[in-house]
Amino acid sequence: MTRVLPSAGPTRNQIFAGSVQNEGDAFVVEVNQRVTAATSLVPTLGFPPALLNAGVSNTDVISPGDTLTLTVFENVTDGLLAGEGANAAQLSTLQVDTSGHIFIPYAGRIRAAGNTPEQLRAIITRSLDEQTPDPQVIVTREPGNGATVVVTGDVNSPGIFPIERPTRTLSGMLAATGGTTIDAEITRVTLVRGGQTGTVWYQDVFRDPSIDVALRADDRILIEGDTRQFTALGATGTQTVVDFDSQVISAIDAIASVGGLNPALADPTGVFVLRNEPEELANLVLARDDLTGTQRMIYVLDLTAPTGMFEARDFVIRDGDTVYVTSAPITQFNNVISALTGTLTGVASVASTLADT
Repeated sequence: MTRVLPSAGPTRNQIFAGSVQNEGDAFVVEVNQRVTAATSLVPTLGFPPALLNAGVSNTDVISPGDTLTLTVFENVTDGLLAGEGANAAQLSTLQVDTSGHIFIPYAGRIRAAGNTPEQLRAIITRSLDEQTPDPQVIVTREPGNGATVVVTGDVNSPGIFPIERPTRTLSGMLAATGGTTIDAEITRVTLVRGGQTGTVWYQDVFRDPSIDVALRADDRILIEGDTRQFTALGATGTQTVVDFDSQVISAIDAIASVGGLNPALADPTGVFVLRNEPEELANLVLARDDLTGTQRMIYVLDLTAPTGMFEARDFVIRDGDTVYVTSAPITQFNNVISALTGTLTGVASVASTLADT
């Protein structure tokens, strides 16, 4: 009967034996500067041109749903709109209907949407001028639900917000929500407008004016933490699934985040990163042009090599990676000794029991 010795996983030699080069199903690649440069070419977050090129809205333009207040001064004591003995009348809470109109006594149904308060003032003045001499009109606007943006996710005050002068760009709207409730460095902002969607890092909205895009009515904004993860297995301090805690994590960072290499078990020449690479990157890494489809890749880091620590520092971990550290050969030797010692101890124990009887 064959006895299987205990092991934390495949050894370095076993992984190499399963490579494509040895008729296996994964490419095993030693990490160097060229490989590090090639694998760092990953898609970055950003907005599509349709979102980036939108001009800033004129927030003074009246929209359906806005509420208007009109104050009309008349040059007579017995005016059309003012009460007896008064020369001014105020028409408040005039809501712009869904077709963009309001109704004003003696002026009739007037289109308000699409005009600024100043433009509407001139229209109303002309309409009333035929009814009362030299009317003076003041128009004030309270934004309604006609030009609003929905903000949800990890923010202090999610909700529906009107687009006003301070909130007509993404940074202003984010500030209006009270900011994010999680670590800003790993917070992402997704903007949805019709069929266009883009995602950027929260901090970049405030650092880079080019992505502080103008907002439009019915935009939807989602604030959420980084959802990327990698798995750490083998002879590390902890074997677990790890959430990304920064925008970029190197192999050294990944190892450190799980307690480093286990000094009693780890083989520093056998640090592996397992990943499914898209066709374009696989061809680039392997200097080929004949691969099609997603390829299984195993990247090998030897921390004892002269530049091994530098390569591990520069090699970028990506979402879904598995970081696996093999056990040192001495560990396998100790397992063999432990297995033999355990067997001999068991035999001696049985013999001792038989002798006592």
